Amino acid sequence: MVDLILKKRAGGELSDAEIGFMIRGFVDGTVPDYQMAAFLMAVYFQGMTFREMADLTAAIVASGETIDLKAIPGIKVDKHSTGGVGDKTTLVLAPLVAACGVPVAKMSGRGLGHTGGTIDKLESIPGFRTDLGLAEVAGQVREIGLAVGAQTGDLTPADRLLYALRDVTATVDSIPLIASSVMSKKIASGADAVVLDVKAGTGAFMQKTEDALELARAMVQIGRQHGRRTVALVTAMDEPLGRAVGNALEVHEALAVLAGEDPPPDLVELCLVLAAHMVFLAGRAGSLDEAGALAQGALASGAAREKMRAWVRAQGGDPAVVDDPELLAKAPERTAVRAETGGWVQRIDARAVGQAALALGAGRTKKGEPVDPAVGVVLHHKVGSWVEPGAALATVHGAGRGEAEAAALVREAYVLAAEKTAPGPLVHAVVGDEEYENRAM
Repeated sequence: MVDLILKKRAGGELSDAEIGFMIRGFVDGTVPDYQMAAFLMAVYFQGMTFREMADLTAAIVASGETIDLKAIPGIKVDKHSTGGVGDKTTLVLAPLVAACGVPVAKMSGRGLGHTGGTIDKLESIPGFRTDLGLAEVAGQVREIGLAVGAQTGDLTPADRLLYALRDVTATVDSIPLIASSVMSKKIASGADAVVLDVKAGTGAFMQKTEDALELARAMVQIGRQHGRRTVALVTAMDEPLGRAVGNALEVHEALAVLAGEDPPPDLVELCLVLAAHMVFLAGRAGSLDEAGALAQGALASGAAREKMRAWVRAQGGDPAVVDDPELLAKAPERTAVRAETGGWVQRIDARAVGQAALALGAGRTKKGEPVDPAVGVVLHHKVGSWVEPGAALATVHGAGRGEAEAAALVREAYVLAAEKTAPGPLVHAVVGDEEYENRAM
């Protein structure tokens, strides 16, 4: 292991056998934490080639079990987001794409820091189970066309160990390490195709678009080297997605999209764009336009909403929530955050809004902490909106913790101006092969 640390520290390229030796040793305990920490820091400064990233991904996948979906007809499609504020797209996309006849199998994570986690959001639905076994995931996809579960200890255990070490050694924000971590879970989950939503902006892990593009290219390359149809979209995360930030609040908003009841336009647009790519990759349409029309049809007809009911029921949740979101948990206290002056909303700092939700208890600062499903923030104005003096910018939904701090953060997040600012594009770039990119943009 010392030789491998020295080799990477000097900028050398590790072989497949060397990477495999290192990961196996780390999992079985023959490679100690302090040596792996040194190696991670060497990677942080020296980087990795695409081939090394693909081999690291394969070694992480090989450290545990995988989900076998081969017996299920059709091309199975997964989707992954690098995380953002108010990003509840999976709650809409999974039933929407499944309603288009595309099997969806997804392993999701919990929230950490200012970004929310899909598993926390789903668990805010009364009775909803996310601790599915690997065979259970495959069986549910076969039965109703979709399943979303929490990552289990049997799936990519090396990734779990590596992430814990990266978290305490300041090596989380390394593109090779992020790319191999994300793609190992996607490959182990058994899908044939993957659509990646790589966020860029103040509320994202990658704040610069060029960094998000670099990460997107790395993950697409890894996916292809592992035989997966992989496409990435670099999307905006400068303001929260939709209006709601907080677990039950986001479920409520996702259900509004499925019901067509005053849904936020940006959330609907992004869900339909991602759905089009998933449906197209699955071969259910001859073009992205046709795939988009299928997705719009499934949303407008109520088929996606009906699939949501089946999904909630299959995982032990109360399907009545789909028709009556008021059954979701509610925070006991609501505080309006009012504008001190009037003007056009020029900017909303997504990270500050995420930190406000975190202060209320909607997220966690370290793994294992409980979250309050009811608390969060609902925005009443988005970029490009006119605000009267004294009007409510947002409402803080609290439970006796952090309301004053959250309100101050939300107020600071809003920047008003005398002139109107139009919202920027939701999709900055599509990363695939040249032919796919030309067809997509």
